[in-house]
Amino acid sequence: MPPLASIHSRHRFTSAEKILTLEQLDAQLAARRGAGQRIVMTNGCFDLLHPGHVASLEAASSHGDCLVVGLNSDKSVHKLKGPGRPIVAERGRATMLAALQCVDYVVLFDDASVAGLVEHILPDVLVKSAQYALEEVVGREAVEAAGGQVVLTPMAEDYSTTQLLEKIQAAATAKAPVSLEL
Repeated sequence: MPPLASIHSRHRFTSAEKILTLEQLDAQLAARRGAGQRIVMTNGCFDLLHPGHVASLEAASSHGDCLVVGLNSDKSVHKLKGPGRPIVAERGRATMLAALQCVDYVVLFDDASVAGLVEHILPDVLVKSAQYALEEVVGREAVEAAGGQVVLTPMAEDYSTTQLLEKIQAAATAKAPVSLEL
């Protein structure tokens, strides 16, 4: 876990140091809030990390000083996406997200809905993809009631996990080489 004294700099931490329990995250965010930093949060499954995810995370990060990513656990992804998902286990997904420079912390959650986590963290800015309408953003009412804002970021249209999976399955069926370009 990153030391609290480091919150004023962009010291580079290992990905393992950026994956926190909710209790560890609470301490980090209290220190950052005490230093006047703006907390940004987003969430998702991030089952197969792709350039569209990276673009949306970088966009989310630009709205504040600290980006927290709520990551659906394996149990949660399975509830949401069905059999055979997730493709990449939660520890691998968390490690890849935490390795991104724009991500400050990753916290796993088991619920199918992120509502409880958003209400617990109450970020200054809650960021979701523009694929959602503002009214559909889970946690919006709690964030706005606490004086925060909800921001929708443009979606990179050329990338989707579903398209990647379909392409991989088609290539496997055809026994053809797989190109992950969309």
